[in-house]
Amino acid sequence: MESNSPSVQSTPRRQLINWDLAAGSAAKLAPAGPTMSPREIAGAVQNLRELADASVGHVHAISRLDAAKDLRDSELLIVDRASWARANTQSFRTLLEPTLDHLAETRPEAFNSASMTLGSALTGAQLGTILAFLSSKVLGQYDPFVPSRNGAGGRLMLVAPNIISVERELSVNPSDFRLWVCLHEQTHRVQFAAAPWLKDHMTGHISELSAGLMDKADTLSERLGNAVKSITAAKGESALRRRQGPASGEDRPGQNMGILSVLQDPEDKVRLSHLTAVMSLLEGHANVVMDGVDSSIVPTVKTIRRRFNARGKSRGPLEKLIRQLLGLDAKMRQYSDGSKFVRRVVDQTGMDGFNLVWEAEGNLPTEREIHAPDEWIDRMSIRRHG
Repeated sequence: MESNSPSVQSTPRRQLINWDLAAGSAAKLAPAGPTMSPREIAGAVQNLRELADASVGHVHAISRLDAAKDLRDSELLIVDRASWARANTQSFRTLLEPTLDHLAETRPEAFNSASMTLGSALTGAQLGTILAFLSSKVLGQYDPFVPSRNGAGGRLMLVAPNIISVERELSVNPSDFRLWVCLHEQTHRVQFAAAPWLKDHMTGHISELSAGLMDKADTLSERLGNAVKSITAAKGESALRRRQGPASGEDRPGQNMGILSVLQDPEDKVRLSHLTAVMSLLEGHANVVMDGVDSSIVPTVKTIRRRFNARGKSRGPLEKLIRQLLGLDAKMRQYSDGSKFVRRVVDQTGMDGFNLVWEAEGNLPTEREIHAPDEWIDRMSIRRHG
């Protein structure tokens, strides 16, 4: 598999996270992929590269974004699990280290205290372990934050072992499934090409959020403990509601708040709300494009959708707990909520009306508007069909 994840160099000073240890642990602990011969691996890599290239034209036709015509500022990589895990260590460092350096310079006493308090929560080994777990779950990822070898654009990574594992698990046509996955991931690449301001916008908000957390780092250990307790309590309440039957109502998105929700003060929650809205938009749009194909493009698309959507029901209790702690269930809600927003806007205004969202930061929907897309349409003053 290909790799563009150079080793992460760390300095001994100002180190809340040992990046070298994180990268090494992530690569070492990443589980092995499906058994394949060297010839099969080479064939799969070539096939994925060809399908990734073929998907761009379909993304252009469905999304109507001219940015899909030229993606040369970013890079396509077919990677294994260890390479994906190492690459994401680099991404975390790119996003977090400026905040850690700023904390060290502006609040050296708090930084030193945080180093003591956070030793068990933010070590490189723990980050590596998390990335190793995720490395077997991710099918693909567009990383806009680490520049590619082709320029300022990011890196699109397709995790070949995971794609192959899932297509075997679902017993679906390999080429159809691979193209379907590529449609989603290439859409993310096109989004950032269509909105070149989006990378800096997200980086700024992520930095503000992480800075807000680090400014309160001396109490983070205690709040982490409270987070785990809240999740445990929420799971108990959810089980009780299920025993009481349908009359008690379904769990609402955000009701089981997850580990991040206990970490933010009101300002942090505003920052997180904005990032949640942006991520819901990006994931929802990619899902709509992915599902915009018909059998003329992906002949077995209906079978793939049905079997893929059903596979989450087979997860064991340990994996479900880990997914909740890491916020992965919240990410799945982003797919659903964002898809509903995009479909409603496109239905009311057409794809060209929806594409106003990529023109300026002020056009991004709020978290409220993600759940009330008509409010976004009214704010944008877009003419509705009919």
